[in-house]
Amino acid sequence: MKIERFEDLECWKEARKLVKMVYDAIRANLALSTDLRFSGQFSSAAVSSMSNIAEGFARETDKEFLRGLWISKGSAAEVQSLCYAALDQKYLTKDEKEAVYNQAEKVSQLGSGMIKYLNRSLKRHI
Repeated sequence: MKIERFEDLECWKEARKLVKMVYDAIRANLALSTDLRFSGQFSSAAVSSMSNIAEGFARETDKEFLRGLWISKGSAAEVQSLCYAALDQKYLTKDEKEAVYNQAEKVSQLGSGMIKYLNRSLKRHI
């Protein structure tokens, strides 16, 4: 299957799920939703992970796509780190933290797979 749109990318689809999970968690916890600075950082990191995949893909070069994927991975790691802070502040239960953390890990792993694929492709064209 040829990937023609960023919406076709599995890493983007999973990043979209991560965004939904983070926003659902924010809506479900009054303390989290009223901590505007923290909830803003939490949602921004998730959205950044999704958006950078799309932005890099749209630039239509492997180099730019790689850059977007690396930024996405960094943002997914930020979500994971924020999960610990949310757990410590009792904004998330242990199960909620694990679910969001694991989804961020999935996004990161799929991004890594795409990075490896693109790096191999770039080496073949040299």
